Amino acid sequence: MSTERAAARILLADDHALVRRGVRMILEQEPDLVVVAEAGDGAEAVQLLRTTEVDLVILDVAMPRMTGLQAAREIARRREPPRMLMLSMHDNEQYFFESLRVGASGYVLKSVADRDLVDACRAALRGDSFLYPGAESTLVRDYLERLRRGEKLPSAVLTPREDEVVKLIAEGYLTREIAGELGISPKTVERHRENVLAKLGMRDRTELTRYAVRVGLIEP
Repeated sequence: MSTERAAARILLADDHALVRRGVRMILEQEPDLVVVAEAGDGAEAVQLLRTTEVDLVILDVAMPRMTGLQAAREIARRREPPRMLMLSMHDNEQYFFESLRVGASGYVLKSVADRDLVDACRAALRGDSFLYPGAESTLVRDYLERLRRGEKLPSAVLTPREDEVVKLIAEGYLTREIAGELGISPKTVERHRENVLAKLGMRDRTELTRYAVRVGLIEP
């Protein structure tokens, strides 16, 4: 009787086909990892999980329609969510913290994916966190320690729905288009926009766009 374990099934989500191809090549050189599905944005990844059984989801942080962070938050609400890893171009502690807070096991920089990604996948599949080398600051270690102790961590500035509205505003959508995309009324979109501006102390779309770039809702 064979004692070989089946390869871990991976869903890969990135809006750049070339990046997906490169990441897939890195993963499929390993006998214990196989990419079973690909998505071009977070919404497609969430949709694919309804019909595809996977053990691990790798999500690009910044994608159109729905970011990797938004998708991770959605996936984490499932009854038995798969493990998740975030992939990013940005060595940014804020993205890293947010990734852990939405339920990801780790954060891998695209620039060193060929070196770190396989180890990160295996750590996530074991149920461990993967701390990329550049994130070894006191701040990050303190955050992970508090997470491990089960302490209450600061909540996000904006609600998930406000994040969705800000992302679409920053991508140039008009109020009625945002309403159609999110299935809410234009009046509700305007109310979210006003609440966000008040919370962040901002005045207009330009400042919201800068904020969206800074927190990883869109890429610069």
